[in-house]
Amino acid sequence: MERDIVNFAEKFSKFTEHWSPRVVAEMNDYQFKVVKIQGDFVWHDHKDTDEVFLVLKGSMGIELRDGTVQLVEGEMYVVPKGVEHKPFAERECQVLLIEPRGVVNTGESGSELKAENDVWV
Repeated sequence: MERDIVNFAEKFSKFTEHWSPRVVAEMNDYQFKVVKIQGDFVWHDHKDTDEVFLVLKGSMGIELRDGTVQLVEGEMYVVPKGVEHKPFAERECQVLLIEPRGVVNTGESGSELKAENDVWV
């Protein structure tokens, strides 16, 4: 039996770009993606799916139209499908995203921060 252990520190050491999620595992139709964030992202939503943010290192915020969610290391937040949000971090933050395969990081916003999808590390 093959055992695919994911070491987050090792995966994060393989790239430096911010806002560019990298797939580290799949379960059924869901992907687990690591991403480094810093600065402000763009307002966007995902009309057909929730999106999970799990902070592995650092701290971040997620602006919502009716307030802001602050997350620190070890905390998780689920953005419900269709809810506009804008992630941000003052300092580099390492995050695990959990979402269905094929989800585009910028939703339908058409931003220049749109990352290539399905990139594995």
